[in-house]
Amino acid sequence: MPGVRRPHRPTIGEVNRLARASSPYLRQHAGNPVDWYPWGPEAFARAREEDRPLFVSIGYAACHWCHVMAHESFEDPGIAALLGSTCIAVKVDREERPDVDALYMAAVQAMTGSGGWPMSVFCTPDGRPFFAGTYFPPADRHGMPSFRRVIEAVAGAWTRRRGEVEAQASALAEAIAQQARAVDRLAPEAADDGLDWETLSAHALDELNRRFDPVWGGFGPAPKFPRPALVELCLRTDMAERDRPTMARSRAMAITTLDAMAAGGIYDHLEGGFARYSTDARWLVPHFEKMLPDQALLVRCYLHAWQVTGSATYLQVVRETVDFVLAALSTPEGGFASSLDADAAGVEGGHATWTPAEVRAALGTAADERAGAPDLTRLAATVCEWWGVTEDGDIDGRSVLHRPLGAGLARTPELEAARIALLAARRRRPEPARDDKVLTEWHAMFTAALAEAAWACDDERWAQRALDAAEHLLARNRRSDGRWLRSADSGVPAFAADYAWVVECMTWLATMSGEERWTAHAEETAGAMLDLFSDPEHGGLFTTGPDTEPLIARMKDVLDGALPSANAVAANALLRLGALSGESRWTDAGSCVAKTLLPLALEQPLAVADMLSAIAFMDHGAQVVVAGDRQELLGALRRRWLPHAAVAWGAPRSGPLWNGRTPGTAYVCHGLVCEEPAGDAATLDAQLERLATGRRR
Repeated sequence: MPGVRRPHRPTIGEVNRLARASSPYLRQHAGNPVDWYPWGPEAFARAREEDRPLFVSIGYAACHWCHVMAHESFEDPGIAALLGSTCIAVKVDREERPDVDALYMAAVQAMTGSGGWPMSVFCTPDGRPFFAGTYFPPADRHGMPSFRRVIEAVAGAWTRRRGEVEAQASALAEAIAQQARAVDRLAPEAADDGLDWETLSAHALDELNRRFDPVWGGFGPAPKFPRPALVELCLRTDMAERDRPTMARSRAMAITTLDAMAAGGIYDHLEGGFARYSTDARWLVPHFEKMLPDQALLVRCYLHAWQVTGSATYLQVVRETVDFVLAALSTPEGGFASSLDADAAGVEGGHATWTPAEVRAALGTAADERAGAPDLTRLAATVCEWWGVTEDGDIDGRSVLHRPLGAGLARTPELEAARIALLAARRRRPEPARDDKVLTEWHAMFTAALAEAAWACDDERWAQRALDAAEHLLARNRRSDGRWLRSADSGVPAFAADYAWVVECMTWLATMSGEERWTAHAEETAGAMLDLFSDPEHGGLFTTGPDTEPLIARMKDVLDGALPSANAVAANALLRLGALSGESRWTDAGSCVAKTLLPLALEQPLAVADMLSAIAFMDHGAQVVVAGDRQELLGALRRRWLPHAAVAWGAPRSGPLWNGRTPGTAYVCHGLVCEEPAGDAATLDAQLERLATGRRR
């Protein structure tokens, strides 16, 4: 009956309701005394029936502060009882439901001016938010109210000031809807007049220069997130303007940032791979969670930097990061898991930091297992000096392994043996939990990176793993009717970002393998993506399809951040597909998506940094076709980063891209208008040099 508050008396079934969830993050909370519901109609129906507000808690498995709030509040029987007597509590995995996360993040930012996780949102039974925040402590501290006090205040407002609550909820819902429609009010036809890549890149480079940290790299103050798109923008400008004054500036920003990240503690010097972000300006002390999409984007970034500069350090980072993912994030079924936790045994980074005594002990254990070991005192001193392990440490008396700024990563055989010994010792410690869900978006993202790395490095092992990963995706992450799913086990229909990354992934598999079937998969997915997510009135792609449950606003993912927006990925993938297939319908579709954001690109280019690459492709996009598998010509292609081109090779086939091609010959084409056929690597290399710089004969 509405208005009646039932006391919270959870049964075993209620306490473990989340135990049936597909998300490992939700299952982490199955034993809480909180009467959790997963997001869905059951929770909304109960809220309506009992006239209670919803408490929506959003987080993810590798989130350190999510764990803190869980231990402090959600495991507290008193807080759980209070929450259960006043609200219907709903747990959401932001990685499984990015649409729900984006909606309520807009509410948190509107109310507080910032956002983050865990996200804590109180809503009406129909899902309209009226109060929102992030982490709340168990007791008042540092100017933050306790979670208990927040619950009591919300319950009091719900009971005694319902009119104000409803008005706040309606106003906030309208503000979110207005924000969702903001991009629709832009005027791409006005901004398109005379707007080109050179104009936008110069504007973006000026803004990057203002934000750049000339000592430690990166763009902006701590905390610092890797922004691969910004580094690649600098590399792209470097290639295009090698004979201009801006070249030295753009290259310096890219190299300084890449070198500092590779030397810093954000990079795992024992196992490879990157933590999510650095808490300081030096890239030294990270939040230690390791997320699959960060590995994917940084593999591509360092790969492109290696192709541009030839730096052996960058190739080492690529190889070690790829091998980390293949070893630590591969699932038994052939997928790629989402993340490794920041915490181990309840201590953030406890598995990954060192003292000098622990280094000596690890080396001593290794020495005991082999004959002829070097002097341990000398070796321990060498290792501690190499990786910056000191008695004082970097956090709580413990050191994060790192290298001095500007120092290389190449290890002597002695240091390599020490790395193996330290890694073995680390694996004997409590290890961070792994989130095993295989998200279509993230799996496709890393598979695309792996395929590109396999192509550039001519690595057969990586190539086979990329093919196996794609087959896994096709077999596990689609329904029988072909509709892609967010993950293999969730049953949630995939979002625009999932489809966009599958298209990007398939185009790179086509380039890597020379097999036409991957282009066919890309075209099939691209057609479905446009059917499901396109906005025919205003352009661009909605986040959700018409078969996904409606929320209070239908959002569009357009702003690039730590990850590229769905619209940016879609525009780039469609343009690559158009070049790869020779079909103008994909090129036109990609251009339409990109043009939707041209006004925003002019005003705030760094807000849509990943979309700038699509605009560059619109201006300079090309195809390179090699009829057959002549290795001399393919080798010339592998060595170069060609951000404005798609490469097709293999047995000639039907379609406009292949008409009239002579076997054993390469063709560099712009819109199917080709330069002179190249029959040798030197001729092709000269054409590729012009292509890489965005110039034509």
